[in-house]
Amino acid sequence: MKALMALAAAATLAAAPIYADCPYPSGPKSVPNGTTASLDEMLAMKKAVKQYDDDTSSYLSCIQREHDTKLADMSQKMTDKQKADMKADLDRIEADRHNAALSALQTVADKFNEQVRAYKAKNSPKQ
Repeated sequence: MKALMALAAAATLAAAPIYADCPYPSGPKSVPNGTTASLDEMLAMKKAVKQYDDDTSSYLSCIQREHDTKLADMSQKMTDKQKADMKADLDRIEADRHNAALSALQTVADKFNEQVRAYKAKNSPKQ
């Protein structure tokens, strides 16, 4: 009977679209080359990176809310072990998605910052 409950819980978890209502943010497709870009291009990229940061923050909040909702909706008919196992799975999924989104954002921010330094080096007044 316990095995049947565990199987039913796993099937429910697998069948439910986890985080389906949280659109994954898409960042800028490319970063302008700081040695050749205009000030307008760099400012537009700054705005795009800021928007990506805001979209990522919204995504992280959304997946946290959905995670919390899934935990609250766990069946009362489940054993404590089944609940603990499901919670561990939900925690891992939320952490993986959280970390992936932050990693992608950090990659874009690092590339942009590198190009900002290149832009400033090229366009700074010579002394």
